[in-house]
Amino acid sequence: MFSKTSDPTSAPAAPAAPRPSAPGSNSARSVLGADLRITGEITSTGSVEVLGEIDGNITANGLIIGQEGRVKGSVNAHTVEVKGKFDGKVSCESFTLRASSAVKADVTTAALVIESGAQIEGRFLKPKS
Repeated sequence: MFSKTSDPTSAPAAPAAPRPSAPGSNSARSVLGADLRITGEITSTGSVEVLGEIDGNITANGLIIGQEGRVKGSVNAHTVEVKGKFDGKVSCESFTLRASSAVKADVTTAALVIESGAQIEGRFLKPKS
């Protein structure tokens, strides 16, 4: 019915300036593939998703251990979500265990979610105020 035609005499619109990525956003997400096996320390200001195997310490804003992922070591992150296997020690604000997870850990966290079917062996502690 109605349509707007562009005015050929008007100046073209300026391109939008790129936005800086915020910590923890998708643009600051590192995915460690299923074919990776890493021994050592991983540090990130963003989020880390583990689909392979990690033997070592992880420090990140967020950590997701995929269904086939395995982490053995210490984790310090704001949020941790486990779908695979974890063996070690965790310090975080929010800890989520999905139904497919198998965890052997001492966990220090303020918030905890455990889905039915998750396997857990270890201790849960509240952070010291």
